[in-house]
Amino acid sequence: MEQFQLIDACTEEHFRDMSLLHALGWRAAYQDSIPSDYMSREITDDRWVPVFRNNAEEGVYHGLLLYSAGRPLCCATYGPARVDQSAGDTICSFSSPDLAAWGELVSLYTHPGCWGQGYGSIVMEEVLRRLRTQGYPGCFLYVLRENDRARRFYETLDFIWDGHSLEVTLTPETLLTDLRYCKEFEVML
Repeated sequence: MEQFQLIDACTEEHFRDMSLLHALGWRAAYQDSIPSDYMSREITDDRWVPVFRNNAEEGVYHGLLLYSAGRPLCCATYGPARVDQSAGDTICSFSSPDLAAWGELVSLYTHPGCWGQGYGSIVMEEVLRRLRTQGYPGCFLYVLRENDRARRFYETLDFIWDGHSLEVTLTPETLLTDLRYCKEFEVML
């Protein structure tokens, strides 16, 4: 039986593993939606290392990694809702003042060679448990409309598109749409 470890990201190795999982996920999920020159220029293996390092230093957004035998399988970033976050280290700006009290899944990436094996569900269940325990009334996330696989995955976890969307301009020729999916937590008595 495979042994898993859920680890809170706190070291340079963790940040590199998370960044690599993000890059591999982008390349696989969006190979038909994003121009290859943009992908090779912008979606590098270490692109997000400074973001994850900063997240750990600030302690607001948390990284969670799933390993098996020392191999990173899946990762997530989560925390309080990003309200009026302008683009900087992110691809686009986010604004969700109507969900300011909620928790947010900022990212979830599984190694493409492991898609469909349940690793994303393991990490999501832990993220949702943590957000619920921290007192958030629900969790939301943004997922690109072009990522049918991810949208179906979130829908199996009872996330619902709430009608809110953001336009993401990667290049003058590449316009994508981020859809906001929400899941309210059941009130525990």
